[in-house]
Amino acid sequence: MSMLENKFKGVLLMGLATAVVFTSCSKVKRDPGLEYSPQMYRSVPYNPDQPNSVFADGKSAQTPVAGTVPTNYEVFHYPQTPEGYEAAGAELKSPLAQTKENFEEGKRLFTNMCSHCHGKTGMADGNVVAKAGFPAPPAYNSAQLKDLPEGKMFFSITYGKGAMGAHASQLSKEERWKIIQYVQYLQKQ
Repeated sequence: MSMLENKFKGVLLMGLATAVVFTSCSKVKRDPGLEYSPQMYRSVPYNPDQPNSVFADGKSAQTPVAGTVPTNYEVFHYPQTPEGYEAAGAELKSPLAQTKENFEEGKRLFTNMCSHCHGKTGMADGNVVAKAGFPAPPAYNSAQLKDLPEGKMFFSITYGKGAMGAHASQLSKEERWKIIQYVQYLQKQ
């Protein structure tokens, strides 16, 4: 390569660098300058209830593909029906070992999540019943509940039963089983 070619390449490179510096700077603080593919990081946010020409049906909110499962979704194979309740009672068993740690954690969870209605000892004398006048749930050692299978308890905590609402969104599957271990202790009292 000749000296003239090297000099020409140097001047060309300097000119290019100067052009990049001047075009990428702006007096406007929020101006990003030239952007490569801005649509990749500044996408158009569609509102779910607004029309959208991108999809064939014209809707922004699309139905999930068949067979998809949401993140952290718990698959519970018993329908919320009387038949599902009975099937859970006959088939569903706790996967947790009967340990002191699980029992203690179940007691803590029961105290925090259940005792306001069921009472600290499961006698249906919690503050919501005693002070607010809500109907009392059956006591755990009553004829109705003392022999209740753990599958039915899990079903009831998951979906709710009677005046009790569903607790699946507040308690993980493992936490519900720990509470059931503690409730089984209270049933024998």
